[in-house]
Amino acid sequence: MKKPAVFLFALLSFCSMHVYAQSTNEQQIQQVIENLFIGMKKGDSALVRSVFHETVTMATAFKNREQKSMLRRESSIEDFVKSVGTPRADALNEEIWNLEIKVDGDLAQAWCDYAFYVGKKFSHCGVDAFQLFRTEKGWKIFHLADTRRPTDCNIPDTVSAKYK
Repeated sequence: MKKPAVFLFALLSFCSMHVYAQSTNEQQIQQVIENLFIGMKKGDSALVRSVFHETVTMATAFKNREQKSMLRRESSIEDFVKSVGTPRADALNEEIWNLEIKVDGDLAQAWCDYAFYVGKKFSHCGVDAFQLFRTEKGWKIFHLADTRRPTDCNIPDTVSAKYK
């Protein structure tokens, strides 16, 4: 009778350690993403730069004025970081919701809906798709892609109420 109880205890311990590790990874990844948006809001280019891997790539999918699907790749993370750090009258506010995180070893992806505001003025919405890699310094974003559209946004009332 003792052997099944010991086996069951060992199995439950292993499963709870896996759930804890997964939860910790997800919390760390969420914090990386939140730090990106905190840095953007504060105009803190150092904080923004800190969340990215040195070999990061970025892309945006959108429709141009003729409604043709376009994919634009950012030439450099440094241009993005410089843009964030450029002083401006209104903060860059990106609100996210429906964040989903998947982790396998040192690779993770996160996907969320977002609405982007300059100050309190709505600019666009879409989806952010992050690819992250666990480095010795923690999780880093190595690819960020997003969609952008000015309409057809299902922004939760809790988000839109902040900007009224």
